[in-house]
Amino acid sequence: MAATAATSASAILNGLRSPFLSGGKKGGSVGGATPPAPTTTARKLVVAAAAVAPKKSWIPGVRGGGNLIDPEWLDGSLPGDYGFDPLGLGKDPAFLKWYREAELIHGRWAMAAVVGIFVGQAWSGVPWFEAGADPGAVAPFSFGTLLGTQLLLMGWVESKRWVDFFNPDSQSIDWATPWSRTAENFANATGDQGYPGGKFFDPLGFAGNIKDGVYIPDKEKLERLKVAEIKHARLAMLAMLVFYFEAGQGKTPLGALGL
Repeated sequence: MAATAATSASAILNGLRSPFLSGGKKGGSVGGATPPAPTTTARKLVVAAAAVAPKKSWIPGVRGGGNLIDPEWLDGSLPGDYGFDPLGLGKDPAFLKWYREAELIHGRWAMAAVVGIFVGQAWSGVPWFEAGADPGAVAPFSFGTLLGTQLLLMGWVESKRWVDFFNPDSQSIDWATPWSRTAENFANATGDQGYPGGKFFDPLGFAGNIKDGVYIPDKEKLERLKVAEIKHARLAMLAMLVFYFEAGQGKTPLGALGL
């Protein structure tokens, strides 16, 4: 055991002497000093590294399989990361960041849509895919007005999100908001992309607390909610896919459930 620890410690020290970490020069020392022999401290470092929890897998019972089962570009740091990327879409870190943003947005819309489909049909009795054409549908404006208004409002919101993705916090300034003194409402209170939090986006304080009018994020609660949200978002997107197939056969979710 001691021999294994000593060998591992030597490997770590050799890695620290690599050209990448030593300014491009391969030498026998780190920072010009003679490397010390493996000590108890080094052994403790190795033991601590070995104690790190392994990455979660989308097929827990299977070992091996290369990047299909355990992609090297997914390190488990993303909420809900279980190593599922058979097409290798996340190999590029920049694309991986964008795909996570897209997954969050689509998942949130899907969760809202699933609730709307169930509640809408239960309330009106009209299938969700026929609601817009139903004679009983009452709207105070024409379809063109609705479309134009949605394009205008959604275009404004999505353009701000797009710009903020590539330039974080660029939208939390007064001139970027349509009303004065509201810049703080659009600031990212958590510091994590896609999770703005704050009094405006987390008014009930699910992932933080408001003290003296200041929003203070709770990192532990936020991390739990991130995992819960992405799991529900994925289920909702799958549910919407099923709803589309059902609609193609003239069926509704409530009808499929016999309700």
